[in-house]
Amino acid sequence: MIRVAIYVCPQTVLSSLSMIIDALQLANQLAGKPLFALQRVSASGNAVELGIAEVRVQGDLSLANDAELLLIPATGSSLQLTLDSNAELLDWLAARPTEQQLASLCSSACLLAAAGQLNGRRATTHWRLAEPFRQRFPQVRLQIDALFTEDGNRFCSGGAQAGLDLCLHLIAQHAGDWLAQQVAATLVIDRERGSQARFVPLLPSAGQDDPQIASLLRWMRQHHAEAIDLQRLAEQASCSTRTLLRRFRAATGLTPNDYLQRLRISAAQHALRNPACSLEQVAEQVGYADRATFAKLFKQLSGEAPGAYRKRLRQTGENS
Repeated sequence: MIRVAIYVCPQTVLSSLSMIIDALQLANQLAGKPLFALQRVSASGNAVELGIAEVRVQGDLSLANDAELLLIPATGSSLQLTLDSNAELLDWLAARPTEQQLASLCSSACLLAAAGQLNGRRATTHWRLAEPFRQRFPQVRLQIDALFTEDGNRFCSGGAQAGLDLCLHLIAQHAGDWLAQQVAATLVIDRERGSQARFVPLLPSAGQDDPQIASLLRWMRQHHAEAIDLQRLAEQASCSTRTLLRRFRAATGLTPNDYLQRLRISAAQHALRNPACSLEQVAEQVGYADRATFAKLFKQLSGEAPGAYRKRLRQTGENS
């Protein structure tokens, strides 16, 4: 039997906690025997108030000393609050031996990283936290596109449902791939779902601090399929190319060309919902004369090839 400790703190995301428990308890049920012995722990050993529910625990962190696997559910997007509020956990994590498995869901990767457990290791977290995570923990080899990572006995997952991908991976590792597949089928979720890249919005939510650039973005959305270069954009914005580059990056975080490519691929994602359009037609509609260039950019920005994207929409019924 695999002893699993699940850490609970006031920042714990309740849905993330329940996801772990549901997946591992379902594995026990489908296996017909208790493969995973679950124990909830908190820093003090006291019950934890999570807003809409009080979560009882079986003990404090000392109870997790002999656990073969510690799971830390997601703890929300305020990394500083999470770190400040869990000093006891950080001290405990820092002393963990390499043979003990430590796993974080979503934002809780910051706890493993702050304790030094991810230094030099591959890790992931929610894509929205990529930059603050990199700034805080430069010694971690962040792979933000990954739904989950494994490096030695250290595991991390990306946002929300990626935690379930990690749980399925851990079930497969400890109890076999067949059981993990049965759990996935019962929960109606595909395994090997690709990367986080396809969930990241292609276009930034540019602010309205620069009305001239905001107007230019609206114009680009209407004319993205046309031949557009920097000079044409500068003329449209009534400024020099040098001024445009500076103001455009300040407003969007991208160069005009990067924004244009993302705009075109975003339009292509919508066009691919129409099964009557071939990939060549979609490429031409959004401004690409060369299908190979279109396919390369689409995969680079969306995390999957246009054909795979269309197939997934068809399988899930999203293009109906």
